[in-house]
Amino acid sequence: MTDMRDATLDVPSPLDGHRVDRLTTREDVTTTVLAAREALPAWAGTPAAGRGAALRAAADAVRARADELATAVAEETGRPFDSAREGVLAGVSTLEQYAELGPVHRGRSLLGSPDAADFMVPEPRGVVVALTPWNDPVAVACGLLGAALVTGNTAVHKPSERCPRTGALLGEVMAGHFPRGVLQTLDGDGEVGAALAASPHVDVVAHVGGTATGRSIAQACARTGAKALLENGGNDPLVVDGDVDPVWAAGQAALGAFTNAGQLCTSVERIYVHEAVAEEFVRALCEEARRWTAAAQPLVDRRMRDHVHAHVTEAVAEGAELLVGGEVPDGDGSYYPATVLMGCTATMRVMREETFGPVAPVRIVASFEEGLAEACVDEHGLAATVLTGSMANAQRAWRALPVGTVKVNAVFGGAPGGAAQPRRSSGTGFGYGPELLDEMTTVKVVHLGQAQIQPSSQARRAAS
Repeated sequence: MTDMRDATLDVPSPLDGHRVDRLTTREDVTTTVLAAREALPAWAGTPAAGRGAALRAAADAVRARADELATAVAEETGRPFDSAREGVLAGVSTLEQYAELGPVHRGRSLLGSPDAADFMVPEPRGVVVALTPWNDPVAVACGLLGAALVTGNTAVHKPSERCPRTGALLGEVMAGHFPRGVLQTLDGDGEVGAALAASPHVDVVAHVGGTATGRSIAQACARTGAKALLENGGNDPLVVDGDVDPVWAAGQAALGAFTNAGQLCTSVERIYVHEAVAEEFVRALCEEARRWTAAAQPLVDRRMRDHVHAHVTEAVAEGAELLVGGEVPDGDGSYYPATVLMGCTATMRVMREETFGPVAPVRIVASFEEGLAEACVDEHGLAATVLTGSMANAQRAWRALPVGTVKVNAVFGGAPGGAAQPRRSSGTGFGYGPELLDEMTTVKVVHLGQAQIQPSSQARRAAS
């Protein structure tokens, strides 16, 4: 039985609305997954060093075509070329890291009886489906695919329907460095992703994207027994203490809220600022918003712009004060200005849900403790940022915040090799870093004892 999915994907340019591409696909989900299942034994049996070498060759190929991939990202998502190219090269770096880490990913020996051997060994889980987003499509895909492939799994990649050409090109560049069936790419919309997640022949579904889709995937995996690895939406707070430079803090807030038009998983989504610095902070944030708007990039499409604008207009209708932005500009494309809202309350959707656009909703609080307490109340748990000159407040904050990543005095940054587990509605499992290799493998315990040999067999063996 096959599972055919027909789709015609029109991809509009976020810059001026013209059609970037039209892809007509007829994807056989079941046949693709079974091809991955058929390729699995040989690939899993390939020495780890060989798998690492193949991944390293794929990384070299992606680097060689970085400009072409960055152009596709820019045309389909509106991300500026230089920023898109940085994302591609980040993906190359991730592939190279996993090419090195994969062959040294190991189990452990156990201390059992001296006449036996006991050990734990990691093994590939099987067929991995990677459902990846549009906002950093190459970097995210390289992470999930690299970790899956180097540990001996086969992989089926379904990129977002908002950037199908980018996903298809990445698959074309990488797949030639692996045996047939080891890495495949399927275009299509959400129906294709849902069919992949529901397949009984899939062992892992790794998804980076929206919370609603993540919940649907978790339900599908509960029915099939596949592992769900999810990094979903966030509603990341920023808490500004009363002892910091408000102009510096406003620059950090703008960087977190407006970078990539607010379309990052860990964008600043809600701001709690101490009343002692609130007036100067808000004034500086408005200036930052005007500066970011002057060099604005568009949202990925008008559907996303409608979503963002709905959050803003609802907040204003409920009593928030619109200080900067908040108006849909005339002209083509899907541009939206950097926007600052004041007087936001906890019940407003712009404070409760992920806006995923260049919007900075501000709430003034009487104390750091109040801001921290409100920041902790949310169904999401991806990341949070705290700006404070107090080590005591910093310590209190990182321990209290129920999120996977806490950043103190910088909205972006961190040492390489870190990995976090999102909480609550934001997902489950390690989605990056060395620990992703653990997610892509399953551990088998082996006890290797000695058999009792028949006397006649012992004699024959001694004679031989």
